[in-house]
Amino acid sequence: MGTIEDEKYGKIIAPGVIRFRRLLPGPIEKVWSYLTESEKRAKWLASGHTELKVGGRVDFHFKHSDLSERDIPIPDKYKDMENGHSFFGKVREVNPPYLLSYTWGEDVEGVSEVTFELSPKGDQVELILTHRKLTEAMKVSVAGGWHTHLGILEDVLANRSPRGFWEVSTEVEKVYRERMNI
Repeated sequence: MGTIEDEKYGKIIAPGVIRFRRLLPGPIEKVWSYLTESEKRAKWLASGHTELKVGGRVDFHFKHSDLSERDIPIPDKYKDMENGHSFFGKVREVNPPYLLSYTWGEDVEGVSEVTFELSPKGDQVELILTHRKLTEAMKVSVAGGWHTHLGILEDVLANRSPRGFWEVSTEVEKVYRERMNI
């Protein structure tokens, strides 16, 4: 495994599994709060309550236009999300402030799963995000989405103004399509 700086893009580590590594400004409790507290999570991903117990519900209310001050128009293929979209998942594992894993959607057979692992690295925090059970049709949009959301998280934690979600996502989806030969 290379250094985190060498791993700008997520990597397919097994069929249907992509992993991202990021080094974020700490401390770990601050990063954890941005994964679990609705108001903070809304700044980089989606608002919604997180019930921090196995079997607990995780609500996601996405409004991508709220993630930055300016952006390009929403791409046509995502127009159905223009006014936001919502879904929920179920907590599979939780060990504050080191591990959070939940289903990405309703807890039914075959639904994908997201795991965040946090480790202190001096005054920074290594975040490893693993998204499992991806179908071929999901890979590029999930890769581009997480890549973009994690960049926004890094900007928010570093007190920088993030680039527009759709601007970045559109760029990196092209890169992931090439990297995945799709």
